[in-house]
Amino acid sequence: MLQNDLFLRVLNSEITQRPPVWMMRQAGRYLPEFRALRDKYDFFTRCQTPELAAEITVQPVDIVGVDAAILFSDILVVPQAMNIPFEMKKSVGPWLPNPIRTAKDVAQVTIPNIQERLGYVIEAVKLTKQMLNNRVPLIGFAGSPWTILCYAVEGAGSRDYATAKEFCFTQPELAHQLLQKITDTTILYLKEKVKAGVDAVQLFDSWGGVLAPDDYRTFSWQYLNQIVETLAPLTKVIVFAKGCWYALPEMATSKAAALGVDWTCAPKTARQLTGGNKVLQGNFDPSQLLARPTQIKKKVKEMIDAFGKDHYIANLGHGILPNVPVENAIAFVEAVKEYH
Repeated sequence: MLQNDLFLRVLNSEITQRPPVWMMRQAGRYLPEFRALRDKYDFFTRCQTPELAAEITVQPVDIVGVDAAILFSDILVVPQAMNIPFEMKKSVGPWLPNPIRTAKDVAQVTIPNIQERLGYVIEAVKLTKQMLNNRVPLIGFAGSPWTILCYAVEGAGSRDYATAKEFCFTQPELAHQLLQKITDTTILYLKEKVKAGVDAVQLFDSWGGVLAPDDYRTFSWQYLNQIVETLAPLTKVIVFAKGCWYALPEMATSKAAALGVDWTCAPKTARQLTGGNKVLQGNFDPSQLLARPTQIKKKVKEMIDAFGKDHYIANLGHGILPNVPVENAIAFVEAVKEYH
């Protein structure tokens, strides 16, 4: 039995005394303990070594006191397993030497055996569950098919993903083939994570906001929803689509247990767009964590008041920034725990 099941109770639409709290990218560079491991091991070594991934996952539970852990990994481990050999380049970020642009490129993308190619993630889940020792739930995650296509076609990060969009608009059949392969792999991957013990999963659509509403439905949401439909009978699914407030009404009719909201969408607007009782997660501007702790606590109370304490998970509107002082992250978590 979980000692702290607040996060899961809210995903079940139960009414609780306060909202649960965790932070996207909470296992990350703002923690000195994380930086110590980063200085010893490169990025994908940390992802691919279950002992390191588990240790990093548990750090914010011990240090910051969050109500849920999220497995340390990366959305790009999925395309890596699919014969799309991403690297993490210093001062560049994700890097693919030969981006996917042609029918031949798409044909070479495979749907892998998850245990063979991503067994290290599954081991990391099992090890993390042992280390957490039933203190808090563990969240598994994956990138949305659209977001992974963006990286695979662009070959690196981008401000507007114009090359990825051009690929979809000029070669839609190829785009849909690639998106379906990513979707099928993601479903298999998340099913294995659930079997290994994760208590919920989150889908990150980091680049959904570069698409117009109709294109979003065509190239992102229909694939995200396939994953939601398949996983919902097995676990709780959270969908976080950055910059996609316009899709909230349609998402609210899906089987997703919760929807993430970024800081550009006011809580009141998010409630109206989702019909009132859908569990929402978010949406503190990560840059606000650079303010004084007293200011952070005031702003957190205002945020919870605006969403309402019920059907709500306190979180950031995107990942925590590397230069946030640890005491400020703690102030954010404490403010939620002190809410009344």
